[in-house]
Amino acid sequence: MAGKFDKQAGFYADARPTYPTEWYSMLAALTPHHSLAWDVGTGNGQAAIGIAEHYEQVVGTDVSEAQLKLAMPHPRIQYLHTPLSITDDELVALIGGENSVDLITVATAVHWFELPKFYSLVTRLLRKPGGVIAVWSYKGIVVSPIFDPIMKRFSDTTLSYSDPKIASVFDDYKTLPFPFESVGIGCEGKPQQLDIPKEVSFEKFLNLLRSWSAVNTAKDQGVDLLSESVVKELEGAWGGPTLIRSITYKGFMLAGKVKL
Repeated sequence: MAGKFDKQAGFYADARPTYPTEWYSMLAALTPHHSLAWDVGTGNGQAAIGIAEHYEQVVGTDVSEAQLKLAMPHPRIQYLHTPLSITDDELVALIGGENSVDLITVATAVHWFELPKFYSLVTRLLRKPGGVIAVWSYKGIVVSPIFDPIMKRFSDTTLSYSDPKIASVFDDYKTLPFPFESVGIGCEGKPQQLDIPKEVSFEKFLNLLRSWSAVNTAKDQGVDLLSESVVKELEGAWGGPTLIRSITYKGFMLAGKVKL
């Protein structure tokens, strides 16, 4: 995942949706202690900010220095760059030591990880008993009956440029390995569906599309998937460049604890 979103870090920070505050309350209610949380693949801190309302200290880590430079400051959040060269033991010590973390979150990123290595770290770091890991993402975006079919056609043009690692996003994490005991929010093979309602301008929505890894992979290969004609078609179906729309990102989540 290193550098995957470096080029479009600005678009990512501006356009990627934040998540409902109720999600963080729901997760915080699952952990008996609220001392330390680790937000992995924190990016610009979109999830870390929400988690910090419930935990005394949040460590947000990312392999991307470009993303971390745009991270939203908060007195209870410590943002740390974790290069791929860092060892597991170094990372465990950096976060807080074994059996120290009350909540581990991964927002729209776990599909990029080397899962066996990551889950081994989770097992070492989570407080036992009581610690919880939650991973989530989103896929479909519901705007309107006129816009949605046009958006579907655009999405289809990105498929051949998509990294195979995001295959689990396309099926709502149903095929994502998740070897943890359920805590009532989805389980391996059966993620919980959760909506993310937002008020969005067309420009912000367009920046979301510009932040997609597949769009940027195509661009690197000389293919502009967001050509002027495509943007005009999307804009027309949206209802014009200045219209603010109520849209829904279709999210999904898995949460669990270490099996003892």
